[in-house]
Amino acid sequence: MYAKNIWKDISEDKKKAIFDFGKDYIEYLTVGKTERRAVVETEKLARKHGFVSADELKSYKPGAKVFFVNKNKNIALYILGKKPLTEGIRILGAHIDSPRLDLKQNPLYESNGFALLDTHYYGGVKKYQYVTIPLALHGVICKKDGTVADVNIGEDKGDPVVGISDLLIHLSGDQMQKTGDKIIEGEKLDVTIGSIPLDGEEKDAVKANVLKLLKEKYGIEEEDFLSAEIEVVPAGPARDYGLDRSMIAGYGHDDRVCAYTSLRAILDVKNPEYTSCCILVDKEEIGSVGATGAHSVFFENTIAYMLEAMGDTSYISLKRVMENARMLSSDVSAGFDPLFPEVNESKNAAYLNNGIVFNKYTGARGKSGSNDANPEYFAWIRKVMDENNIHFQTAELGKVDQGGGGTIAYILGNYNMNVIDAGISVLNMHAPMEVVAKADVYEAYLAYRAFLLG
Repeated sequence: MYAKNIWKDISEDKKKAIFDFGKDYIEYLTVGKTERRAVVETEKLARKHGFVSADELKSYKPGAKVFFVNKNKNIALYILGKKPLTEGIRILGAHIDSPRLDLKQNPLYESNGFALLDTHYYGGVKKYQYVTIPLALHGVICKKDGTVADVNIGEDKGDPVVGISDLLIHLSGDQMQKTGDKIIEGEKLDVTIGSIPLDGEEKDAVKANVLKLLKEKYGIEEEDFLSAEIEVVPAGPARDYGLDRSMIAGYGHDDRVCAYTSLRAILDVKNPEYTSCCILVDKEEIGSVGATGAHSVFFENTIAYMLEAMGDTSYISLKRVMENARMLSSDVSAGFDPLFPEVNESKNAAYLNNGIVFNKYTGARGKSGSNDANPEYFAWIRKVMDENNIHFQTAELGKVDQGGGGTIAYILGNYNMNVIDAGISVLNMHAPMEVVAKADVYEAYLAYRAFLLG
C-alpha cells in the first residue's frame, strides 16, 4: 500500500480506531513532556500490561515481560520470544528527549524589579520561537540529604505560567534587521518568574520573595539549584488540530510520537517468535551522548543481564544477539509543508496521511552521519508491510543540499545489525508546537506491531 492516502476508502471501524488511538496519544504527550516524565508514564502503562522490572522477574522464559530503567531517563522493555536470543531480536528504538530550554546551574537573578531564570537551550531550536509564549517548568531538585523535589509548574489549571519577553514592534527597528539566528540571542532567553518584592528586604527583594515561595513549596535553598535539572517547555496540553480533528498539535512529537507508538506496539504483542524490544533513549537531540544516550552501553548491558539470567555468560553470545537483531530506528521525518515546498524534492518527500515513513538514509548533504540501510533488509521490511496491508512511504530529509539531520540508527548499526529509520511525518519539527496526522500515528503503531511479529 505504498504512498496512498489512508483516508481514502477507509472503513468506519478503522476511522474509529484512528481517533481513539489519537486520544490516548494526546494524553501521553501532554503528561510526558520530559524524558523523566515519559519514563514514568511508560512504566505505568507497561505495568498495566503485565511487565515487571528486571529485579522482580523470577524466570526468563518465553512470554516473560520485563523492563529495565536507567537513571530515570531510559527504559527498555522486552517480551521474551520462543526462539533463543542469539537468533536475533526485533527492536523498536525511539528517543524521548526534545528541544527545549534548560536552567543553568546558577539561574536565579534580579534585574530592574524582575526575578528571572537564566537558561541554556538544548538541541536545535529557532530561538525566536520561544519568546512570548506560555512556558512551564518541569524537573527535579536533588538536595544534599538525598531527598528529591519534583517540580511541575505551569500545567495545572490553577498554575501560573512563566515566559520570555520580546521587544515591542514599535522599538524593534534594529532588531528586525538581524538574521533569524540573531533576532533573539541565546543569552536573552531568560525566563521571567516574578515581580513582587519581599517585605523588609532592600537588596534583590524580588529574588528573595521567589526564594521564599520555593522554600515554602519545595523546601529548597538557592544553592540546591546546583544539583537541579529543570527544563523549560511550552505550557498546556496537546490538542486536536484542524477543523476535522485529523491532526494533533503539541510539544514534543519529535520523538515521543514514535516512542508512544513503539510502546503501544510492544504492549499489544503476544507470544512472539523472536524476542520483542522497545528501547527509549535520551540525548538524541544533542548527539545521543552520555550515560542515557544511545551511545551508552545501557542497552547492550540489558541484553547481557538477560543472557546471564538464562545461564549464558558468553561474550560471543552477546555479540550474536546484537548482530542477528533487526531494528527500526523509530524517529520522525520532515512532513511536506505546502507553504515551503521549495525545500523538498517532491517525489522523495514525506506527506501527512500517507502512513509510516521509511528513510533508507538520513544524514546531511553527502549522507554525512547516515546509517544507509541495506536494500536486502528493506526488501524484507516491504514484505512485512505489504503482508499486513500497512500504508507506508519513503522519503529523504529535504533536498540534497538543503540541510539534513540524523537519528540513532547508525549507532545501533555499529553492532552490525540491520537498521532502518521508520517514523511519522511532522510539521513544524523542533518548534514549540509540532503537528502530526492521527492517521499516520495509528498506521505507525500497526507497522511497528507487524515488525515485531515479522
